[in-house]
Amino acid sequence: MKKIVSFGEIMLRLSPPGFLRFSQASQFDVVYGGGESNVAVSLAQFGLPADFVTRLPANDLGDCALMELRKRGVGTDHILRGGDRLGIYFLETGAVSRGSQVIYDRAHSAMAQIKPGMVDWEAVFRDAQWFHWTGITPAISQGAADACLEAVQKARQMGLTVSTDLNYRAKLWKYGVSSETVMTELTSHCDIILGNEEDAEKHFGIKPEGLDVTTQGGHVNAAAFLSVCEQMMDKFPRAKKVITTLRGSLSASHNTWAGVLYDGKTLYASQEYQITHIVDRVGGGDAFMGGLIYGLITWPGNDQRALDFAVAASCLKHTIVGDANLISVAEAEKLMAGDASGRVVR
Repeated sequence: MKKIVSFGEIMLRLSPPGFLRFSQASQFDVVYGGGESNVAVSLAQFGLPADFVTRLPANDLGDCALMELRKRGVGTDHILRGGDRLGIYFLETGAVSRGSQVIYDRAHSAMAQIKPGMVDWEAVFRDAQWFHWTGITPAISQGAADACLEAVQKARQMGLTVSTDLNYRAKLWKYGVSSETVMTELTSHCDIILGNEEDAEKHFGIKPEGLDVTTQGGHVNAAAFLSVCEQMMDKFPRAKKVITTLRGSLSASHNTWAGVLYDGKTLYASQEYQITHIVDRVGGGDAFMGGLIYGLITWPGNDQRALDFAVAASCLKHTIVGDANLISVAEAEKLMAGDASGRVVR
């Protein structure tokens, strides 16, 4: 099987233990993660060949990030080494009515200093079928945005399926360009577009037409997102599918979770899960994307099953500490089949 390639930044994540606040921390727990690397890890966990492309400093921290990817079965042959530092983000995990907080420390990172021409995309894509990027990568720096555009253009030229998770990050778009300008050009090359109503509005000014998408008791009305999907397809005619994750937030510890997929004719909706005791919600959207890519490749023509798998896989991610979704296909399918008991397996 041909591989799936993702492109972005993997970072060092530092978190106070448990639910401590930054001001209480005397130590930090360490994991490595980032939107696009999380997708690659999910796909490798599911048994698909997945490569990750990034730029890492040639120091011990860069080596640790590389080892983490290799440990999870992700291909690293096309990762560049250079620059002075690994990007960092700090996570304070929220609980109940206190939301989580993220502080980025990734300016001048090795990945932020990437430039077009550094990656041999033709070699990267030679045995690939799919290329995935997110809206986080072009938000890092102009160089990262230009390299991402170079990648999507070459992927399209070579006949790969191109997907994106729009992932709007207000704290990252700081280098003096409009996210709408950059993201419109990049997204125009995509076959598969994932986002939510905030991503669509912040990047493109697209809002639901005459429909209330507010949450009531944590429930989100899936049909309310049809107009967003339709507007996205009008703006990006190359897109074959537009997908939206639906998160209702009763508290930081209790969310509802579902998704919809629109193929230009039919709006598919998943069941809604109650995630009542969230362990770690960071990476939930990446887990969804990994599950979706797996489902679309594994069950071509069965968009409902692909969507259901993505939602189940990402639902389980909320039970796992760290950025990456370390579950199996069998575990996701068990939840899809209705077994949410959590009984001991022995």
